Amino acid sequence: MIKTIQVFGTGCPNCQKLYNLARQVVDEMGANITVEKIEDLNRIVEAGVFRTPGLGFDGKIVLQGKIPTAATLKNWILERQT
Repeated sequence: MIKTIQVFGTGCPNCQKLYNLARQVVDEMGANITVEKIEDLNRIVEAGVFRTPGLGFDGKIVLQGKIPTAATLKNWILERQT
């Protein structure tokens, strides 16, 4: 079960777009998941993200350098909620 979704990025438009998408999907699902935006470069590198935006579920990186569709993100969350 996912407790936190992390969006890693220094503030570029794609990073902001992914953050907004994650919040939107979580809100639409009514899920009790915190969406966290991580902009500190040291934390981004420590997490193993080398292409932004990065997406993590509870600290595990699941995507780098791309933005998933809302449907894909929702499916990933649902797969991990059981």
